[in-house]
Amino acid sequence: MKTIDEMLHLDLLTTEQHQQIGAWIAQADTPDDILKMPAPLWTAVERASEVMRLDEDFLRPPALDAGDAVLP
Repeated sequence: MKTIDEMLHLDLLTTEQHQQIGAWIAQADTPDDILKMPAPLWTAVERASEVMRLDEDFLRPPALDAGDAVLP
C-alpha cells in the first residue's frame, strides 16, 4: 500500500485508481488474487512503476551498508 500511496502523492494515479487498487489489494487473500486485478488498473500501476523506475530498484544490488545483507 505504501507504494500506491506514493504513486498517488506523485500524481501518477488518480484518486479513483488509488481507491480501486487499494480495495482490490485489501480483498485479495493471496498474491494470485492480486494478479487477477482488472487490466486497466494493472496498466495504471505499470505506468506509474515505470515513471518511478521501480524495476531498476528491484534489480539494483544491495548497498554494502545494508545491515545483514549477504553478498555472493
